[in-house]
This record gives sequence, C-alpha cells and structure tokens, in this order.
Amino acid sequence: MIDDPNSPPQGGNRLTAWIGNSLLKITGWKFEGELPNHPKLVIAVAPHTSNWDFFLGVAVLFALRIKIRFLGKHSIFVPVVKQLLELIGGIPVDRKSAHGVVGEVVKQFDSQEKMILAVAPEGTRSPKFPWKTGFLAIAHQAKAHVALIGFDFARKRVIFGPVFQSEGDFEKDMKVVYQFYATVPAKYPEKVVFPNNIKQ
Repeated sequence: MIDDPNSPPQGGNRLTAWIGNSLLKITGWKFEGELPNHPKLVIAVAPHTSNWDFFLGVAVLFALRIKIRFLGKHSIFVPVVKQLLELIGGIPVDRKSAHGVVGEVVKQFDSQEKMILAVAPEGTRSPKFPWKTGFLAIAHQAKAHVALIGFDFARKRVIFGPVFQSEGDFEKDMKVVYQFYATVPAKYPEKVVFPNNIKQ
C-alpha cells in the first residue's frame, strides 16, 4: 500500500490493531467521527481525570494504527528507560532549555515529514483552571493542525471533535477547546473546571 503523504504517521501492526479494537469492543467503547487526515497534528485529549484515560488512550492508539509522540521530563530519559520511552514515542524536554519546551518540540516537528503529538491540556488529573496553552503554541509555530479528542465516559464514546489551525490568538482558540470539552462527560466530572461563561 502506497503511503499517503498527507495522512497521519502510521504505527503498530495487525496484531496491535486487533488488540486495540478488541479491548474497545469488550469494554463497550466506540468511535464517533474520524481522525483528521493531516501529516502533522497536535492532538489534545481530555477530560483527563482518571488513570483509566491512559489505558483507553493506548487502546485507541492501537486501534487507529497511528504513531504518536508525547512529552516527558528529560531527567527520566536515563539509560534503558530512555530506549523504552523513545520506542513508544517519548520526547525528552528540558524546561530550562534556551528554546523552552515549545521550541524544543517545534524542532522535532520541523525535522519530521509526519508527526502526531498527543497532550493533555489540563496537565493534571486534579481540578485545574486555566488549562495550559503550550500545545497551541507548538501547533502554531510548527504549522500543525490541532485536533480535539474527547473521552465521553457517560456514553463510552471516543469523540473526534473540532480540527483547526491556530493563528496565534490562543485566547480565541481556548474558547473552542473549552466549548467542545464542556460537552464531553469525564469519568469524574467534579475534577474538570471550565470558564463561568461556558455551558456544560
């Protein structure tokens, strides 16, 4: 099969795809919508209120057969662990870097023809507001599309939401982010905080 230059980076194989689809089927989760067809994506995944989010995310990753990257503190990228983290998509970032975290990740995007970065904009499983906007800055500078994916625990749906390119107005972008995720029930809704003007 010829690789589409405009498609997201592929990963996994038939076995991992079968495992992912089987886990979703057994647990009753289904997809609603489709992953956008862009070679460079910054995927925001929320609401993030439970450790179950990670396992669900792995099942989704396997089922979609995509290769993602995620951020990790450079200090945990020690021998042996480093090889494992990089194998599953980890990117070491140093917050003290002269370029900052955003600059470090943008360099990664610039060096790749295809790349998906997955982030949890809340940054924690505890109630937090406002959410972090670093993912928007990365997408803007890397000229990557932002894709919002929600885990609806009430209906057991993985929802593919809005897709957009940031023009640098992060306050405007975050309104889109908050409005979408306010419609996505978390496993623990009391841990999710939205602006007062956003209807849930």
